[in-house]
Amino acid sequence: MEGLIDMLPGDCVSKILSFTSPADAFRSSMVSSMFHSAAKSDVVWEMFLPTDYKDVVSRLITHLTFTTKKELFVCLCNPVLVDGGRKIFKLEKSSGKISYMLSARELSITWSNDPMQWSWKSIPQSRFSEVAELRTTCWLEIHGNISTQILSPNTRYGAYLIMKISNRAYGLDSIPSEVLVKVGNEICHDMIYLRHEDRKKQQMECMFYRNRTEVLSKRVIEGTEGISNERKDGWMEIELGEFFSGEANEEVKMSLMEVKGYQLKGGIIIEGIEVRPIL
Repeated sequence: MEGLIDMLPGDCVSKILSFTSPADAFRSSMVSSMFHSAAKSDVVWEMFLPTDYKDVVSRLITHLTFTTKKELFVCLCNPVLVDGGRKIFKLEKSSGKISYMLSARELSITWSNDPMQWSWKSIPQSRFSEVAELRTTCWLEIHGNISTQILSPNTRYGAYLIMKISNRAYGLDSIPSEVLVKVGNEICHDMIYLRHEDRKKQQMECMFYRNRTEVLSKRVIEGTEGISNERKDGWMEIELGEFFSGEANEEVKMSLMEVKGYQLKGGIIIEGIEVRPIL
């Protein structure tokens, strides 16, 4: 069988591989010497790169070193800063699907320019030059937008708020926050709790706010209540919702809000919103 495969013209094998997936192309390089050679062809990896990959490369803030399309693909499978360092671009290695992360500076955060309520600072754990830390507010409202035009078409995506909760956090669990993702007529709406890692402190707050929480909970639209999840990079993420990126160019609107309780809250650090394909 291997001998028959080796008899195929190299261009033919490359063309066949270009209709598979990046994962298949990586695996096929171990099948035979013919496939190993064909799997390195620019014909193959041109198909796996985004159609606007030249534009993406032009928006990078650092120079990438590559001589083949395969090397470029591998480089873009690692998170890279684009658009003046305000966004992160990344390709999924197995599928070539596009992911983006919008920095806190790319988001609309109510009263984020008021130093009494929010502070902007650099921290070593973040890939961005600045993150936003909530000092104190009674009105938590965060919005982000992204165009499906820069995402992979015909792909189901998830949107996630990337954040940390400081040791000084307070007032975050009185009532859940409302999360929403909207694309055209498609709306994904849910509730989420911003949980403390300090469980003892959380229990004390629950006792203090118990009666108030019962009153506030009546103002909240009922629905499933999720919690934040810890990531491998040390940050936490809250799922804002899902959406489908079709062929048409549409605006994706994403948000997290807690504006009904009017109680003071503080202690969350916002890195940004990540939009990635659901695998």
